[in-house]
Amino acid sequence: MKLWSDRKEGYAGAAVRATIKGMVTEINRQVVSRGVRAVNALRNAELEVLKGQRSGFNYRKPHTKHATYTASAPGEPPARRTGNLRMHWNGQVKSYGSTSNGGIKIAAELESQEKYAVYLENGTKKIKPRPFVERIKEKAEPEITKIYKEPYE
Repeated sequence: MKLWSDRKEGYAGAAVRATIKGMVTEINRQVVSRGVRAVNALRNAELEVLKGQRSGFNYRKPHTKHATYTASAPGEPPARRTGNLRMHWNGQVKSYGSTSNGGIKIAAELESQEKYAVYLENGTKKIKPRPFVERIKEKAEPEITKIYKEPYE
């Protein structure tokens, strides 16, 4: 026994599908919005991890007579000499298409634009690593988890 037919416009089945489609669209918008907030949480964590004093050697800043800075010791996040590493990050939310039920998949990413960031993170033959990526993730994780656990409206 059929209660209604949804083969013609104006019938209940079409209205239900239109309502669900609108709800999926709104949830997808909220998902992207949360991705942007997650990128902001990563950026705030990055600023926090890459600030402050370090415990390495003192050096004179290049092209100055008296200005100095304290470098990072191996194992510490990089010290700030010019501020380029701390200030040149690109955050974005990438969408990876839709799921079978019409939802979208996203990835919130924060990437350094400085070429030398990978050398600081992993080290080189001459420089011991100054890891910072995992510290940024650990610092941002509670906030990101909170963002994604919020109920959808």
